[in-house]
Amino acid sequence: MLSRPVTSRDVLDVVVVGGALIDVVISPDRTSEHPGGSPANVAYGLGRLGVAAGLMTALGNDDRGAAIETHLRSVGVTLLPGSYSQDRTSSATATLAEDGSASYDFDVIWDLGTVAPASTPKVLHTGSIATFLSPGAGAVKTLLQKYRHACTITYDPNIRPTLLGSHAEALSIFEELIDLTDVVKLSDEDAKWLYPRKNLEDISKHLLGLGAGLAVITQGSQGSLLATPGTRLAIPSVKSTVADTIGAGDSYMAALIMGLLTRGTDGLSPAVLDQLGRTATMAAAITVRRPGANPPTKEELRSQLEASAAK
Repeated sequence: MLSRPVTSRDVLDVVVVGGALIDVVISPDRTSEHPGGSPANVAYGLGRLGVAAGLMTALGNDDRGAAIETHLRSVGVTLLPGSYSQDRTSSATATLAEDGSASYDFDVIWDLGTVAPASTPKVLHTGSIATFLSPGAGAVKTLLQKYRHACTITYDPNIRPTLLGSHAEALSIFEELIDLTDVVKLSDEDAKWLYPRKNLEDISKHLLGLGAGLAVITQGSQGSLLATPGTRLAIPSVKSTVADTIGAGDSYMAALIMGLLTRGTDGLSPAVLDQLGRTATMAAAITVRRPGANPPTKEELRSQLEASAAK
């Protein structure tokens, strides 16, 4: 299939590689559909923060694919040519019972096709099932190998156990990719699933030992842990009235990437790590205050950070 023409920015600071899908929620009284998928959410979050970002993905040339593209373009995110490569757009369906419990059904296809960025970005981000699910996972790994020393590579595995193979297989794939990345971000749930016998501090040390330059583990209301070979920082959470936690981790990741782009010449000094962690934490806190994957704008984030610093 032919890609639709790209009309957004041609020079991209960040290219996100990974899945975009439609989240379908079926409740007893209505059915709703929303664009989703962790990598697509990260790209959307970057767009909201004013970062020139593009998404390299696999969509069907259908109404759902068009809805995802419209969603991304609304914040200036470029859909890379070649992203319309599938017979249908992937979906995740949650069926809600009267008591609020949910059952899930996934219709996910991941095959990266022939997409490629026109130029080398400053940051290449990937994550979620795009790095585990064949045949596309092999193409993602090839891209990471190609850009390993050309730009900063960030990775959030965003573990979804029901879509993975065995634990041993998933762990092997994850650890093979770490040496190709600079920044690895896990939620505490991801970390405990991957390494059930290790505590979070030991997990961060393990990730650094595998080749990561920065290991980040988010812990919800308990804050987050940022570690480099020379520094370990615990960043406190921001108190929030929680509407839901949908998209919070992706907002954190988007703000973390923005911070990496704007950190100046101080590398990953303790002061830089502190700023990265506090900025990303605030982005997640803003997101959980409102329903759905609704990340902050650059202005919202700046305002909240300034207000927090003034206290």
